[in-house]
Amino acid sequence: MPRIPFHYVDLRTFCYETEDEKRVESALATFLPEEFEVTRTESAGHHGDRIVVLSARVENADDVRHVLARLSELPEFETLLDELDDRVTDNTELFLRLDKQAAFRGDVRRGDGITLRAKVEAYPATKDAAVDNAREALERADALDSDAES
Repeated sequence: MPRIPFHYVDLRTFCYETEDEKRVESALATFLPEEFEVTRTESAGHHGDRIVVLSARVENADDVRHVLARLSELPEFETLLDELDDRVTDNTELFLRLDKQAAFRGDVRRGDGITLRAKVEAYPATKDAAVDNAREALERADALDSDAES
C-alpha cells in the first residue's frame, strides 16, 4: 500500500440559517469515509443570524486515501494538478474549494461552500517538496481507495 504524504486533511463548511443542517452535513460527508465524525460549532453572523460550522479532520492514512480518491473524481482533475504550485502554500498546505450543492448530490466539483485544507508532508519542509509530494499522491489517488480495501 503506498505511503500517503499528508499529515491530515481538514474539511469545513458553513450552514446558514436558511439551510437544512442535515443536508449540509450530508454534502460534507460526500468526501468523508462512512460514519466519520463531523464537529459542529455554533456561531452568529454579523446581523445575529445563526451559522453552524461543520468540520472534520481526517488523519488516519486509510481515511486520507478515501478523501484523495474522492478528489480524483473531479472533472477538471488534470487542471488541479497543473495548479498545485498556486494551491500549495509556503507552509506546505494544500487549499481547495469544493461545490457544496454538487456534494449534496454526491458529485465532486470545484466551487464554493466546502473548504479543503491538507497539510502536506515534506522533508525538507519546502513548498517545492510539498508540491511534488502532493502531485505524486494525487496522480495515484484514483487507485488509493481500492488499495485500502484490499
